[in-house]
Amino acid sequence: MGAEAGPLTGIRVVDLSMLLPGPLCSQHLADMGADVIKIENPRAADMTRYSDMRFGGVEKSAVEDGAGQSEPSAREDGTMFLLLNRNKKSVTLNIMRPEGRAILLKLLADADVLLEGFRPGKMEEMGIGYSQLKEKFPKLVYCAISGYGATGPLRDFAGHDGNYISRAGVMDLTGAEAPVVPGIQIADIAGGTLIALSGILAALVARGRTGRGQFVDVSMMDGAFSMIPLQAADFALTGKSPERGTLPLSGGLPNYHVYRTKDQRYVMLGSLEERFFRAFLRQAGREELADLLKSGQLAELKAALTQLFASRDLSEWMPLCENTETCLSPVQSVAQAFEDPQLKARGMVRRKVRGKREIVEIGSPFHLSGTPCDLDRLPPPAHGEHTLEVLSSVGLDALSIEELRKKRII
Repeated sequence: MGAEAGPLTGIRVVDLSMLLPGPLCSQHLADMGADVIKIENPRAADMTRYSDMRFGGVEKSAVEDGAGQSEPSAREDGTMFLLLNRNKKSVTLNIMRPEGRAILLKLLADADVLLEGFRPGKMEEMGIGYSQLKEKFPKLVYCAISGYGATGPLRDFAGHDGNYISRAGVMDLTGAEAPVVPGIQIADIAGGTLIALSGILAALVARGRTGRGQFVDVSMMDGAFSMIPLQAADFALTGKSPERGTLPLSGGLPNYHVYRTKDQRYVMLGSLEERFFRAFLRQAGREELADLLKSGQLAELKAALTQLFASRDLSEWMPLCENTETCLSPVQSVAQAFEDPQLKARGMVRRKVRGKREIVEIGSPFHLSGTPCDLDRLPPPAHGEHTLEVLSSVGLDALSIEELRKKRII
């Protein structure tokens, strides 16, 4: 393989996960060159395939346990699925049946990573948990993403992103008067996807040294909790929980704050360091306000800045947003972010034809100079698109595959 091959070229991932945290993790692995085989039940497809039909009402635990889902139709896959599953192959396989689990073992014979998002204990009940697989596949890196992890009093509890961040102390730090549900999935992605990705990569590095795989136990609540070190430092210092809006980086400092403009738009002033704040004030023609910060008159400074920003439209503030030293930026909508020249220049905004329509999708945030990611090796797969190809590669002949299809194993 040449220098242009992705950093994970030659790594095979068997992905049993569905919905958001696991599939986004395996997409990052696939973008880096890994051969990802996405396993879906033949009659219980990943429900993000139906995201354009208001997927949000589906009960997550039923999907994850493979229970009672209707047979997929030939409708075009949902946009959410398309944005989470490029560069993968799809195999339909009912691992709830013994014959399906036997085929899974064949796929794991030359796999490096198994990724799953079932509730803790579910895989063990089927005889394919890490405790059962590690003897047969000692080099396997087994990653399980769950809400609360494989141990502890909450391991069997159902939950979603909001539950994890509320218990982890994250939600109590959001909002103004009352906690609010954040606009993004913090525990799912930062606490689940990215922690799993880091754990898998670390386990692969360790395997290169020891020759042994290991269990990567990812708790989305743990991941969310790990994101509050600054707030934890304040708690350790004072012995009291931080109050919403009082910490320096969450509303306490007037020079690190969101302000409303005259035309009811918003800007973020992020000039923490004095030199950047002075640069902003100089460009805004209000250098005298620096004395309020220096003397600790924060309430007076916030009031003055609130009045200042409200005196001009966003268009009038944009020249300052484009200044390299002011640390001022517009608060953009998702639609505006997709038009942002910086994100476009970095390859983060992509327009791709998927099926019969063009969609916008997010590029890879991993920019590697010697082993770059390839985002276009494979389009998002149709449900079971690669079943015949993959099963043939592990020694099943056409007759055996047809028999499995008749039995609804694939």
